[in-house]
Amino acid sequence: MPRRKALPDELDPKVKEFVSQLRLLVDRSGLSVADVADRTGYGRASWERYLNGLLLAPKGAAVALAEVTGTSPVQLATMWELAERAWSRSETRHDTTMEAIRVSRARAAPGEFGPPPGQGSARRRRRLTMSLAGVVGVLVVVAAAVWLTRDGEQKDVGGTPKTPAASPSARPDLPPGVKCAGASCVGKDPEDMGCSGRFAETVTSVTVGTTLVEVRYSETCGTAWARVTRAVAGDRVEVSVGAAAKRTAVVGTDVNTYTPRVAVKGA
Repeated sequence: MPRRKALPDELDPKVKEFVSQLRLLVDRSGLSVADVADRTGYGRASWERYLNGLLLAPKGAAVALAEVTGTSPVQLATMWELAERAWSRSETRHDTTMEAIRVSRARAAPGEFGPPPGQGSARRRRRLTMSLAGVVGVLVVVAAAVWLTRDGEQKDVGGTPKTPAASPSARPDLPPGVKCAGASCVGKDPEDMGCSGRFAETVTSVTVGTTLVEVRYSETCGTAWARVTRAVAGDRVEVSVGAAAKRTAVVGTDVNTYTPRVAVKGA
């Protein structure tokens, strides 16, 4: 198990209990924080903050973690509700304290929140002059752009037509980072093609011994694949659609692995 930092002393006991349970689930699963991020759809940096008590995990993240680790989400959801109330009370107290500090500072130094009388108007006039100059500059640039573009054809100053730049993505309808959809994804790695993480979900799962077997589905990419967690070297997992479309993965040194993908029409 990884050695984790002690939780902040100022955390409410209910929040500490909830975060400790999240840590326990992650440690028992044998997953790294990066694995948890990939399987739940919440970012790695976010999970670092959740597990260190710096930010309260959303209920959706807690439920996703329960599903990934093969745990009933009911108890974890109850713990989250108690932690969320305690967290909200703590934030309210913090806001009240900061407001009192700001009022105290304002009374001690009334001049720090504004310029001396007579200087405000001059400063505003200077800012207004600079803003108008900036607007004029923008309008000049826009006018030049309109002049250089005529009949849908871009021209340089000399009048030579320019070839329109190629689109950066062959599939502009796909979200940023997603590199394929449907048949073009078949047999490819879901992580390399950007189809995992927040673009994927577990549609069914089963625990065999200590091994979690999941069917992962990406509606965005129109594909599915099988994933195993906490497996044993030599274990074999296969996903198939009908008799023809079939993909297999054999567990090696990495106890967490997944198959290449098959194209599907729905979950």
